[in-house]
Amino acid sequence: MEISVDQMYQIENKGHDMGFFKKFMMENAGAASVKRLAEKLENLQSKQILIFVGLGNNGGDGLVMARHLAGYDAKVTVMLLGTPDKIKTEESNWNWSILEKMPSIRLLTGNSIHFDFNPDIIIDSILGTGISGDIKEPYASAINYINDTNSYKFAVDVPSGLDPQTGDTANICTKCDMTVTFHKMKKGIPKRKDLTGEIFVEKIGIPPEAEIGVL
Repeated sequence: MEISVDQMYQIENKGHDMGFFKKFMMENAGAASVKRLAEKLENLQSKQILIFVGLGNNGGDGLVMARHLAGYDAKVTVMLLGTPDKIKTEESNWNWSILEKMPSIRLLTGNSIHFDFNPDIIIDSILGTGISGDIKEPYASAINYINDTNSYKFAVDVPSGLDPQTGDTANICTKCDMTVTFHKMKKGIPKRKDLTGEIFVEKIGIPPEAEIGVL
């Protein structure tokens, strides 16, 4: 069953109101993503993994992934596309604060898309379902960097720049090898397998009761 982006927002909000808070959804989304990545690539140990993180909840999923990947002994670099004071949500802020206590993860912030290593894997957690209008800097440079590398590319929820409602793209969009989306498939995602690569839908613990009156 495919759902709209608006229905997904409503389901998340109803789940949150039931007490299954969005920080739990974020935790489960990040954990499920890493599990799927680990199954695909088998040995993540010592892999160079670069995670591009936006300032919204899509970025928060990437922050959760960073913590879980550190547990697999991967060499994780997080590139926050902006400054920590601009992180938009409580859930993402909470996850950032955990990473700040983890010397095992390299944290970079700001606008400079220059790296002294070649990543084996790049994780795109830049933009999620709330996309509108043209993609601006520094997000645009990050998307171009992703598309210009030969790394294995993994999209969290949706490739950045792809509208998961319509399948249309913004002025630029990441082209990924795998996309993991959450709860239920959004209508536009399967239309663009050229951008998503393999698609998986992972449950993140939202109670089915949160769908009542929405679906």
